[in-house]
Amino acid sequence: MHHNISLIGAPTDIGAGSRGASMGPEALRVAKLLEVLQGHGLEVVDRGNLTGPRNPWLAPVNGYRHLAEVVAWNRTVHDAVYAELAQNRLPILLGGDHCLVLGSISAVARHCRETGKKLRVLWLDAHADFNTNTLTPSGNIHGMPVACLCGQGPSDLTGLSGQVPAISPKWVRQIGIRSVDEGEKRLVHEAGLEVFDMRYIDEMGMRAAMEMALALVDANTHLHVSFDVDFLDPDIAPGVGTTVRGGPTYREAQLCMEMIADTGRVASLDVMELNPAFDVRNRTAEVAVDLIESMFGKSTLMRRPSA
Repeated sequence: MHHNISLIGAPTDIGAGSRGASMGPEALRVAKLLEVLQGHGLEVVDRGNLTGPRNPWLAPVNGYRHLAEVVAWNRTVHDAVYAELAQNRLPILLGGDHCLVLGSISAVARHCRETGKKLRVLWLDAHADFNTNTLTPSGNIHGMPVACLCGQGPSDLTGLSGQVPAISPKWVRQIGIRSVDEGEKRLVHEAGLEVFDMRYIDEMGMRAAMEMALALVDANTHLHVSFDVDFLDPDIAPGVGTTVRGGPTYREAQLCMEMIADTGRVASLDVMELNPAFDVRNRTAEVAVDLIESMFGKSTLMRRPSA
């Protein structure tokens, strides 16, 4: 586990269907993310907020809303995340909406290619985010990042890492999925994405899902976690723009994070889609910080880290 962490704010809702995710980074700071991580002996630096084009709030063009602005934001995110990885630091991207992981995961993929690391992406989300411009009902690019990372999308987004596709679907494990558009289901199936949806978790349990998702993670694995706060059940995390009932409970989410921590391999993290406009007294931000703390080693008892 890295002990040098950099927080990077990306305050935009450019790819989302509702306003407010631009306030997410500040809400996480108010919930004391930096101080909580420092309390575990980690060296944490807050790099402040990135800047990019404002949200023009326009209708889609050719199935994409705000494509030029999304590209600009993701180039900035890519460069910021890549710079931290080059310094052997662990970047935590504070979103912002989930389209921004096109920049962060492209930077991680580039870094892994250059360092010979094996990449594993854990995608914690209610949604598969595997839409394309021809399938999307909305044109919102926060529903497309996994497809774009796997090479399906406009070249300005698929090519951010310097290679198309940036990642293979085989490197991705999706957990908590419970909302997939009709056309998207076929694409997910054809791509061979490994998805542990809520039915799997209901039937087999979160422990079995996480054991499968983390299988073959080893000393040469860069483990990237992309945590969309709507992964959680809205009863415990109402502060998102795209709530879907029936998500993981608080305890299931804690187990998920603790099992990630047990690997000792987390090397980059996105915290996305926190929307204070829908929250109640910053409750969702506090739950998110609590779970991130577990991902970085908080547990009830002392546990022996993995080799």
